[in-house]
Amino acid sequence: MALPSISADRRRARLVARHRLAPATRTDDVPRIVDDLVGLHSTDPVTVYLSAATRMAHPDLGTVERALYEDRSLLRHHAMRRTLWVFGPHHARLAHHAATVDVAAVQRRNLHRQLTAGGYADPDATIADARGRIRELLLAEGPLPAREIGLRLPELTTPVPIEATTQSLHSRVLLVMGFDGEVLRARPTGTWINGQYRWAAADAWVPGGLGEPLPKREAAAGLARAYLRAFGPATRDDLRWWAGWTVATTKAALTDVGAVETDAGLVLPDDVDAVEPQPSVALLPGLDPTTMGWKQRDHYLDPALTPHLFDRNGNGGPTVWVDGAIVGGWVQRKDGTIALKLLADVGAEARAQVDAAAHALEALLGEVRFTVRFPAPMAAELLA
Repeated sequence: MALPSISADRRRARLVARHRLAPATRTDDVPRIVDDLVGLHSTDPVTVYLSAATRMAHPDLGTVERALYEDRSLLRHHAMRRTLWVFGPHHARLAHHAATVDVAAVQRRNLHRQLTAGGYADPDATIADARGRIRELLLAEGPLPAREIGLRLPELTTPVPIEATTQSLHSRVLLVMGFDGEVLRARPTGTWINGQYRWAAADAWVPGGLGEPLPKREAAAGLARAYLRAFGPATRDDLRWWAGWTVATTKAALTDVGAVETDAGLVLPDDVDAVEPQPSVALLPGLDPTTMGWKQRDHYLDPALTPHLFDRNGNGGPTVWVDGAIVGGWVQRKDGTIALKLLADVGAEARAQVDAAAHALEALLGEVRFTVRFPAPMAAELLA
């Protein structure tokens, strides 16, 4: 029996609609945008703002900031592949129990080993005491940066050996507390492009913190369902790579959601219908979740373009999209202009829309200048 067929064109149509790249799909509901993409990569803080703004009907950086730090309807948390993400509360809980708890266990073992190597007589007691003191301080005084925590708790600034260097005890314990979901990253210490954050006790930042514990298998099924809704069709390797799971966890999650095979990959059982194509043009930032959502990218990226747009570790730089496919890249120059390079022929009308999108991005950024954490190989040429 032949598998249901979902062509590359149909996959791009699904991508455009579900990732809100077409004008008619855009919304100013930032948490809804984030939920539709499962989460936004936050390794580079610029990604969060520009990934959301690109999909807004009326792009506004202040609306993103309010969702993060005033409404607190979005949470920043380490999850799959030790990547820093921004999630809505539901997906944050799923990602934590489906992936982060395993990462946290490794981090706790690492810290125990590091303290032992550093001569700490009772690593478990040291960690428990530090965690308690940090939590008490954060509950009493609100979100604080790591440096300020060290100033308030100087007894926790003793050195811990980390490979060829050292790091203060409180910084290492904060990292473990973050993976455990006990603390969350709050407002940055500088502007929105700054990646140094204040730390907050999770249950003081949002009621209930990351929520009640979930069995890992239940959480993994929930996360797999969300991923397939946003990114399906996708292969088992796509999901395993995206989530950082083992083969066994991936297989069980796909079984639990009843994923069905198509000739393009797996989809949810109620999700095989065609999606109406919509024309779209978008400038997405580096590490955008659409760019980074699949391990196998042939349906939206000509493999010949990969060396221009992805670094050796597979990190995607800022990209230009037309009708659900990557067609080029972009950078912000020091004078604030957006420089573009198209690597495919998109026609005069689409080229004009790309130029208009670049000018709109210039206006949105205003006087802000930023450096991409993981620039595309072609960035040097555009910046020259």
